[in-house]
Amino acid sequence: MKIASFTHQGQDSYGVVQGNQIIDLGSMKAVLGADLKEVIARNRLVDLAESDLSELPRLDIADITFLPVIGNPGKILCIGINYATHVRETGRDMPTYPMIFTRFADSQTAHEQAILRPTASHKLDFEGELAVVIGKTARHVKQAEALDFVAGYSCYNDGSVRDWQKHTIQFVPGKNFPQTGGFGPWLVTADEIQNPQDLELTTRLNGQVMQHTSTSDMIFDVCKLIEYCSTFTELAPGDVIVSGTTGGVGAFREPPVWMQPGDIVEVEISSIGILRNTIVDEK
Repeated sequence: MKIASFTHQGQDSYGVVQGNQIIDLGSMKAVLGADLKEVIARNRLVDLAESDLSELPRLDIADITFLPVIGNPGKILCIGINYATHVRETGRDMPTYPMIFTRFADSQTAHEQAILRPTASHKLDFEGELAVVIGKTARHVKQAEALDFVAGYSCYNDGSVRDWQKHTIQFVPGKNFPQTGGFGPWLVTADEIQNPQDLELTTRLNGQVMQHTSTSDMIFDVCKLIEYCSTFTELAPGDVIVSGTTGGVGAFREPPVWMQPGDIVEVEISSIGILRNTIVDEK
């Protein structure tokens, strides 16, 4: 299934995406959960897949406003320098352990919504990434069982303000400007993706391919990331692991490529879809 979070006529809801329509599950919130995070926490995704939704209202996707897939994750753990191609372009040594930084939930934006270029800096860069949404409480998970703890996958654009990212060795300031983390367009449930290391990821800026890779190029694959993260913290349903970007980011191009107002940036992942955002200056 593809499940999107959205707003329609002033009401937040979520629903199952089918073609150019979405089945609005708002009337089932009492049973399923108030939002997609709660649906996952209640383990209702399986029930939803087996439910008869034929009598529920359908909306045209053109008539809704998307929200971030999970608007209120307890944790967003982002992985830095996790593709061999990106390690090479940065000139870094191959990492021994995953490099992890955090993104705050209120820094996110949704599919077809603006990514804001902040007033503090115009060095706004793109990073197309695979987002992994945790499906159940995970602690001390081993790699062999790790995919059992995944609710599904989505696209992420870890919009990065590069000069603020480099103020210190900690990346957090450059990764948390308001409305810079694109998350969408929807959650594809884990049963639809048997192997998250066999996906094709492409980032386009104004139609030009800037990043292109297979997720097999990850240094630490999804299973290893879940094992590692669940060892130092307890992962909860709805938590998000943003698994890293590949080579081709704007900062390491010559000359550098920074996103400008009016630019359209797309992150496409096979079997998932296309996350699309327009760049707008912060007011």
